[in-house]
Amino acid sequence: MRIVGGRLAGRDLYGPRDPRVRPTAEPVRGALLDHLAGEITGARVLDLFAGTGALGLEAISRGAATADFVEWRPTSLHALKSNITSLKLRDRTRIFRKDAIRFAEALTADRYDVAFADPPYESRQLDWVIRLWHDLAFSRVLAVEHASTHPLPPGTATLDFGTTRATIYRHPVGPVTTAEPPATTTPSPKPSRRA
Repeated sequence: MRIVGGRLAGRDLYGPRDPRVRPTAEPVRGALLDHLAGEITGARVLDLFAGTGALGLEAISRGAATADFVEWRPTSLHALKSNITSLKLRDRTRIFRKDAIRFAEALTADRYDVAFADPPYESRQLDWVIRLWHDLAFSRVLAVEHASTHPLPPGTATLDFGTTRATIYRHPVGPVTTAEPPATTTPSPKPSRRA
């Protein structure tokens, strides 16, 4: 397993010898990060269900400013810490040994620019993360990896890799109007036209 693109391309990543851990395959990771290229540069990245940290580390390799990793499984944490150390990225990363859902529930709006979520396939945790993202708007972009058989709300883009899919959700840029302005009894002045 390696970093696919960016300044750290070709560098090896450690993976735990744990059959429950399924790192994002290199072709999937490469295509997903290629698709998000315009949104990664300078981004604050969140990697939920981080595992080995491959998604967040790939994002830093391609220009993200920082990455926060959320993982609780000891074997994955060991691999994640080893990867951060070997790539000399301690000053741009933080690790939270927490449950990903509990972590996301505590987030505030616009805490991150790009968030990744890659829970175990067919897990209902993914549906919960998407609902939280819609409610809390904790990142501008949410990219999730999932089994192609797992039905999800439509996103702004879907990348298909056979049995695997990546669905990308985006909040609109700028302020969101949630209510109509109150009606007024006097007409607003018309804007003046300039030649």
